[in-house]
Amino acid sequence: MKILANQKIKLLFIEILLCMAVFSVAAIFLMCSSFVPAGLSVFLCALCMAFAILLFCYRYFYDQNQTIENAVAEITAYISGDPGARIPCSEEGELFRLFHEVNSLASILNAHAQKELEAKSFLKDTIADISHQLKTPLAALNIYNGILQSEAENPQEVAHFTTLSEQELDRIETLVQNLLKITKMDARTVIFEKRAENISQLMMRVQKHFAFRAQQENKEICLNGDSNATLLCDRDWMLEALDNLVKNALDHTKAGDWVHIAWKQSPAILQVRVEDNGCGIHPEDLYHIFKRFYRSKFSEDTQGVGLGLPLAKSIIEAHNGTIKVESELGAGTTFIIEFLIPTKL
Repeated sequence: MKILANQKIKLLFIEILLCMAVFSVAAIFLMCSSFVPAGLSVFLCALCMAFAILLFCYRYFYDQNQTIENAVAEITAYISGDPGARIPCSEEGELFRLFHEVNSLASILNAHAQKELEAKSFLKDTIADISHQLKTPLAALNIYNGILQSEAENPQEVAHFTTLSEQELDRIETLVQNLLKITKMDARTVIFEKRAENISQLMMRVQKHFAFRAQQENKEICLNGDSNATLLCDRDWMLEALDNLVKNALDHTKAGDWVHIAWKQSPAILQVRVEDNGCGIHPEDLYHIFKRFYRSKFSEDTQGVGLGLPLAKSIIEAHNGTIKVESELGAGTTFIIEFLIPTKL
């Protein structure tokens, strides 16, 4: 019986049974003797037994009342702002099971409160980062606008600063677009339309996308992989992730450098490698490059906003993939992406 799981209730029942047995034996003994009348013997034994049972019950309920009072005190302390307040529940029984559930509820509430604080802190930091990222291009646009007004009669100066203004506007647009995309990923409102896509075709699309920039900067984008390899993915989102990785590689290479994109498929895994021979990543930055708005103090890149790599990571993980980075300072960087291929049994 569940009720007897509580040791105190079990002890109370045992005490009552022992009390009944003892006084029953005493009553029989007294009735058998000639010293006390039988009726009086039964009455006295019943009276003593009732008094003993009441004493046992009083002690039990007093103890239960103290337990509940202590529980109420802990609950009041928790409500008053003590997140560590907990009800002792080391014993067995339904009451202590209830206390355990109350403690579990308090732990869950603490976790939610902590999560809420982290979300507020993250929102505060994100707004500060966005403000910082927008401040630079907006300040530049303000300067360019003043120069354009003063150089209105000089077509060459006007054309030059108009081009610079367009670059800053593109930077703002990129920031806003990446923020919208990564916010959708966080909110889990993105519906991926996954189809079997040919990896070779995806990579040729990436190569074509950056062909003009690579030519202008005298860099080379090379492809190497199985032409029959396929991946179940959302084409547009996967291209977004690959574009960000290749853009990052181009941002950190100089004229004459190269970017290699290689892929290979095994029965269980599809691996994609985006490798460059650029400046590499400083060891202090390796564990932070996928953080949003992270900007290395060692990086010479002044155009990035620190959202490309986090967005790429989110997209890859949403496709049940993993991404890691290997880099040697001054020798280049390799991003390694792996997708598990479901096994058909």
